[in-house]
Amino acid sequence: MAKKIKLVGISGNTIEFMDNGDPMQGGMKDVYFSPDKSYVVAFFRDYDSSKNRQEYNNLKDRMLEIVTTKKDGIFKQEGGAYWSEYLCWPYDLVEYKGKLGIAVPSYQKHFFFSVGSRNNDFLGIKGKEKDGKWFASPFHFNKNIDPLEKGDWYKFLLICLHLSRATRRLHSAGLAHSDLSYKNVLVDPISGKAAVIDLDGLVVPGKFPPEVMGTPDFIAPEVLATKHLGKTDPGRKHPSIQTDRHALAVMIYMYLLHRHPLRGGKIHDADAIKDEELGMGTKALFVEHPADRSNRPKLADIKPSHLSPIPWPDVTKLPYKLCGPYLAKLFTQSFIDGLHNPSLRPSAGDWEHELIKTIDLIQPCQNTGCESKWYVFDNSTRPKCPFCGTEYTRALPVLNFYIKNPSGKYAYENHRLMVYSGQNIYPWHVNKNIIPNERISPDQKQPVADFHFHQNKWILINRKLNSLTDVSDSNRNIPIGQSIEITEGKQILLSKEEGGRLVIVQLVNNS
Repeated sequence: MAKKIKLVGISGNTIEFMDNGDPMQGGMKDVYFSPDKSYVVAFFRDYDSSKNRQEYNNLKDRMLEIVTTKKDGIFKQEGGAYWSEYLCWPYDLVEYKGKLGIAVPSYQKHFFFSVGSRNNDFLGIKGKEKDGKWFASPFHFNKNIDPLEKGDWYKFLLICLHLSRATRRLHSAGLAHSDLSYKNVLVDPISGKAAVIDLDGLVVPGKFPPEVMGTPDFIAPEVLATKHLGKTDPGRKHPSIQTDRHALAVMIYMYLLHRHPLRGGKIHDADAIKDEELGMGTKALFVEHPADRSNRPKLADIKPSHLSPIPWPDVTKLPYKLCGPYLAKLFTQSFIDGLHNPSLRPSAGDWEHELIKTIDLIQPCQNTGCESKWYVFDNSTRPKCPFCGTEYTRALPVLNFYIKNPSGKYAYENHRLMVYSGQNIYPWHVNKNIIPNERISPDQKQPVADFHFHQNKWILINRKLNSLTDVSDSNRNIPIGQSIEITEGKQILLSKEEGGRLVIVQLVNNS
């Protein structure tokens, strides 16, 4: 029978957990639930104050800073409450029977499988955590995950956005996760939510070095290439913000394309261990490198269970450029320019910014049976879904955003918004000074106008904009509740305020 243990945390608050003698075991910790299951208490298994006091004290110093100074530096700043959904942060420290433990919030309900795997949950994962590997691994995603748990491609863009944003916040605080990987994130393709977990291993440069090298698939090439050197050797590369950037890029690539960017068909050594070290280290090569095709996946060697109606392993049919121009540029920076030159890797903030712009480019597939359901507009005159091949057949409006430059003239912003029936305009589309991040207000999260295909015409209905103006029609004001027809070349001023955007309409398929 489980007994309730009461302790006093470093905060002075009471921390309770139920000890049944058989805790859940993670990689480094034994985990117990609180009586109401709102949090867990995780004790570090291999650190015992009676056996190695110095090692124990070093861990205690690290954890103390993470649950106090570092936590407060994020959660007590402007917009701090936002991060509780995306960073599963330890918030208290306890000691019990010579062991050190941390109190961590329990995972939110949407991060647990509600259906599980295919065929009546034959893997028995219903009710278990949605470890990110289930959805990044092509084997699990294509063969094992029940379709009801798989979400759609738009939701994976949101997952990548949330992971980028959470990583950006860690890095802006000077922290590196050190083991950013699909085993240390939770994802929910139904809602598009994601959270970074296992934050007790954070690296504080110059103070707390990394405890681990990382997880295979996500270890940066320079870390693998120098692992043979001693830990104090100045030539050895350790997990850092730069290696987190590599890991983040790998995760985004895998969630959007369900294949690994470096695991292709090239064999570097007959010895499997040496081949792994070379292929992911000094000889790492992007599977879609335009000038060196030697690491392209060999489709004949791919197991049928890895395949689905969508040929994810086929980089010719589904190249990374299907993710749109903004993400394609960052993939090029990550896996060609920056693969062996860490200083050239895009930051988490770069990914966040370009994912927001990419989400504005997506279009629902006209095929109701399409597995991905969404795709990025490819700027062609005959757009079609790259996943199922279905063409878009009717006129398709695209809004090109312009902002006023210092000379007072409007200049193209390299930002577009695709229109579909029910598509919304938000305050961050209206004004360049509103950024959709943790500082955005509740009012700024609400749509202010929306598009509809009505009586064979595209219209924009003004819901909340006070100065929506049809520039093409003698600067006619469009009152709240009224609509404006969307036609080729139409110029619309979304706001007359400082930072307000002008849009110019382009109609694709306008025949």
